[in-house]
Amino acid sequence: QVHLVESGGGLVQAGGSLRLSCVASGSIFNIYRMGWYRQAPGKPREWVAYMTSGGLSNYADSVKGRFTVSRDNAKNTVYLQMNSLTPEDTAVYYCHVRTTSGGVADYWGQGTQVTVSS
Repeated sequence: QVHLVESGGGLVQAGGSLRLSCVASGSIFNIYRMGWYRQAPGKPREWVAYMTSGGLSNYADSVKGRFTVSRDNAKNTVYLQMNSLTPEDTAVYYCHVRTTSGGVADYWGQGTQVTVSS
C-alpha cells in the first residue's frame, strides 16, 4: 500500500500562484510515476501532469506553460507549481502514484481544494 498526503491548496486570485505538495509513504518502491489529477464540480476527474521516475514530465494542454511538476525522489514527494491561475483551474486536486511492483497499481491522495477567484 502507498499512502499519499497532499498539502498546499487554498484560495487565490486569478493570475496568482500556488504550489501543491504530495508526500508518499508505505510500499513506495517501484514508483513509476507521480502526478496530479483534478476534478471540478460537475465534471469528471481529469489528468493534469505527471513525472516519471526517470524524470520525464507530461502535461495536459490546458495547463501547459503554466504548471510545472517536479519530484524529490529522496523525499518521495511530488510538487505542482501552478502559475497564472484562472477560475477554470478551480477544482479538487488529487495526487496520483502508479507503481509497477508485481503489476500496475494506482494510488490516490485525499484531494486538496484549489479555488481561484476572478
